[in-house]
Amino acid sequence: MKLGLVSAILDGWDLEPMLAEAKAAGYSCVEVACWPAGKAERRYAGVSHIDVTNTSPEYIAQVKALFEKYGMGITSLAFYPNPLDPEKGPAAVEHLYHVIEMSALLGVNMVTTFIGRDQRKTVEENLELVKAVWPPILDYAKEKGVKVAIENCPMLFGADQWPGGQNLFTSPANWRKVFEALPYDNLGINYDPSHFIWQMIDYIQPIYEFKDKIFHVHVKDIKLYRARLDQVGVMGYPLDFMSPKLPGLGDVDWGKYISALTDIGYNGPVCIEVEDKAFESCKERIVDSIRLSAKYMEQFVI
Repeated sequence: MKLGLVSAILDGWDLEPMLAEAKAAGYSCVEVACWPAGKAERRYAGVSHIDVTNTSPEYIAQVKALFEKYGMGITSLAFYPNPLDPEKGPAAVEHLYHVIEMSALLGVNMVTTFIGRDQRKTVEENLELVKAVWPPILDYAKEKGVKVAIENCPMLFGADQWPGGQNLFTSPANWRKVFEALPYDNLGINYDPSHFIWQMIDYIQPIYEFKDKIFHVHVKDIKLYRARLDQVGVMGYPLDFMSPKLPGLGDVDWGKYISALTDIGYNGPVCIEVEDKAFESCKERIVDSIRLSAKYMEQFVI
């Protein structure tokens, strides 16, 4: 396994400074944020360290040269939109095609994303949307030799995403339904244990059940505030009773997590996703956050 960084936390850094910072912090690879140009609609979105719409040979060579210069690998090209949103979905899908194409051109052959969800429709209704929207995307990715790894974040935090959240791929039960609806070998999981913490789901057992579908993994912690949960219950807005934290500062047992990954023979990237508000007051604190995260995880992954 190789220790990587999700580059979205380094918003405002151009590609080369981002790579230099990640290298200095102790990472050997990067999951590169590849959002469309323009204003971000939410935190950690809208970051673009590679312009996937520029497929000129010169630009491709330039990007490859920078990664070679810093001895860094690319684990995946990352774009996390809501492809099933009734209004914004078509534009998201269009950009996703660009991300897939660039992943193939760079020889990365991995894209990390969300399956999406119409937050006001049932699971069953959303599965019908999945069957309509996703086969052409996966066919294109397969043609290009690209794997698509779906992260299990529910994208349900507050009133804006209520009631269903913006990503259907939230639980082992839903994973089975999606894989049944989309029987593609190039469709898999970007496994993040933190999202299971606040959903009260065992985050270790699914590693064994879905071992052949785990293409990519994230490292992000979640701190559950029990006193707050006792006030609002699991039907409350999730951010009312939990908060994303740096690895080691929340409730994930990282030794057990990495141990389970070694049990199944996983040897892919392990990418730290920093989303801890306590470390976002200034640029220096953001740098501290990625360095502290690498230092903590180096006891498990080099």
